[in-house]
Amino acid sequence: MSAELTPFEIFEAGDVALQCGITLKGAKLAYSTYGTLNAARDNVIVYPTRYGGSHADNEFLIGTDMALDPSKYFIVVPNMLGNGVSSSPSNTPIPLHGPDFPTITQYDNVMLQERMLRELFGIEQIRLVCGWSMGGQQAYAWAALFPERVAAMACFCGQAITAGHTYVFLEGVKHALITNPEWQQGRYTQQPWRGLTAKGRVWAGWVLSQEWFRAELWRDMGFISVEDYLKNTWDSMYYGLDANDMLSMIRTWQLCDIAANPVYNGDRKAALAAITARSIILPCRTDLYFPPEDNAAEVAQMPNAELRVIDSVWGHYAGGGRNAADTAVIDNALRELLA
Repeated sequence: MSAELTPFEIFEAGDVALQCGITLKGAKLAYSTYGTLNAARDNVIVYPTRYGGSHADNEFLIGTDMALDPSKYFIVVPNMLGNGVSSSPSNTPIPLHGPDFPTITQYDNVMLQERMLRELFGIEQIRLVCGWSMGGQQAYAWAALFPERVAAMACFCGQAITAGHTYVFLEGVKHALITNPEWQQGRYTQQPWRGLTAKGRVWAGWVLSQEWFRAELWRDMGFISVEDYLKNTWDSMYYGLDANDMLSMIRTWQLCDIAANPVYNGDRKAALAAITARSIILPCRTDLYFPPEDNAAEVAQMPNAELRVIDSVWGHYAGGGRNAADTAVIDNALRELLA
């Protein structure tokens, strides 16, 4: 996680039956809230977390000068299962500890989030659901699973269905980690640091575009060479995180399919057509694993959606608050959806 953990709460969910056929006993959903729920309970924004991130990593889009204004809205940021804050391989006791942690789907995440909002706050209506990357996957799922309850949806640099090319990219990241002998089939006694470093170096070549490297924008960050950037940014990117947690979230990502659930039974066309929420889908022109073409195919099947491409060299990072101009594009889209 790139940001220090800020305060959060825990929803004690008890025993949760997962799509994989395993019961997650004593499930915990960590969440953070910003702002105040109004009397009508209709000022709710749901903003799920992304791969390797926590609620703290979402705060770049929250503020009184932003569309996600806590003086107007009740913003709920649920931590995805497997991220090390909610129930995860690293914090779940035997027999579901470490590599024995069950497979989590985005359907599992969203159904648990819906239950938390309903049981803790009495929330039924969602003004907006939005997210970056895997957070955007959850936004898609929210809008499809609860179409009459979600008024607006935004996905920035994410997809409703993990594309084959993205699946293969994630296989490379995964194998950079699990081929480290210290991984020991997930039963390590200390984190497999060499595998985590290799994972970071693989990711570095995907998250930013060829144009970004061609322009040597790492110089603007204070680095004197590409190797300096890799050594001082990516070699330590995943230090402090748990390898089994990282693998759990990769598995969730690879399985992402908006229709792979009991509601749509694999009918992707029906799932996308069910999204009646006013939606703006925001891919980046240079995102190497969530290209605009994939989103365009999804938007074509949604009745009330717009494809709005972020014209940036920042690749996947265009959705994650790394570049102010890209963040402004996302913030403006969220303002429109909330207007």
